[in-house]
Amino acid sequence: MSDANYQIGGEALMKNIGIIKENFNSSERLSKMLSMRDLNIVELPLYNSVHVDSIVLSAAKELEMGGQQAVVEFARSTKADTIMIVEEKSKEFKTEKVYGGKLIKISLPDNNNYMDWGLEIAAQMLSSKDAVMANDIRSRELLALAKKVANTNVTVFINGPTGTGKEVVSNYIHNNSQRSEFPFVAVNCAAIPENMLEAILFGHEKGSFTGASQANKGIFRAADGGTLLLDEISEMPLSLQSKLLRVLQERKVTPIGGSKDVDVDVRVIATTNRNMANEIKDGSFREDLYYRLNVFPLRTLALGDRPDDILPISAALLRRHINDDETLPLITGEALKVLREHNWPGNVRELENVLQRAIVISNGNYITENDIMIDNSLISTEKSLADRIQSTDMLATA
Repeated sequence: MSDANYQIGGEALMKNIGIIKENFNSSERLSKMLSMRDLNIVELPLYNSVHVDSIVLSAAKELEMGGQQAVVEFARSTKADTIMIVEEKSKEFKTEKVYGGKLIKISLPDNNNYMDWGLEIAAQMLSSKDAVMANDIRSRELLALAKKVANTNVTVFINGPTGTGKEVVSNYIHNNSQRSEFPFVAVNCAAIPENMLEAILFGHEKGSFTGASQANKGIFRAADGGTLLLDEISEMPLSLQSKLLRVLQERKVTPIGGSKDVDVDVRVIATTNRNMANEIKDGSFREDLYYRLNVFPLRTLALGDRPDDILPISAALLRRHINDDETLPLITGEALKVLREHNWPGNVRELENVLQRAIVISNGNYITENDIMIDNSLISTEKSLADRIQSTDMLATA
């Protein structure tokens, strides 16, 4: 299976990762990283038959077992879908996928300064695309709370600065809930014109207003059985807040132009980056709606307050911007130190910008501290970037 968790009877079961720890010096460190991804570690070989989804072993153990074919046969006996072979003490960092990604080879440099980065890449390649990349203790505590509330149907209200993963946490709640097989629908209340938002939320009948050439059931009904994310709920106009309150209380929607209520079964998650006490005091948000939404409050933290998340988030961002058949660049320990020590006022979006610049100006397979260009000021950054690119071009033509 491709998902980190799968469902039987509404109960999530963890994906099993089988690790052969013999002749594998970094197996314990990798096991710890995999456990942070909500993966279950099974030590191989086993005395009884246990299904594992992926097998991980060292290149030294592969050689001892008799080569790649022998490893493939062993994997078949455990019904594993994926094999990962880790070469330790390599001259350079390298990732390779063969057999359509069923066999993954990772080479780790013989340098402890780079080991955590290489193992983080390995952990992410074994994880689901929906896995949350979080190593910091505060982020792990937030996810533990989110997982608890996922087992219920209560409404969740997530507050936190822009770019701190509110939608990521919302997805995590949905994926770990009994609603995971049903839709997850997100709507940004700030991005939709006020005169269209009601129709988008609650639906409309054909001909109910100019341009309504056909009926639309709206996102509440589109999310029926699943989860509806109302992103930046504080931007919702007051005229709609009373209607939303009724839907939350009655669990029914009335399409524009319709005369009948329609039952909906939706778990609502709302998010905001604003101080809701101030919004209520200013009269821009209904107090009764706030308390209806704020059944279980969660708060995301600024990236600068959780530096241990820098490594896994950076790895995930680089994977997003590198072609699947290319080896990911290795971020040196000095470069990671620069990233960890910055306060990141722009949170993950700022980090993504910095890493994209680093991909452009870095030489070879390594991102060094000289490739990390922080937005201390727009003018100085633009000048520094231009100087850096010019310097790189001169070296290339020398």
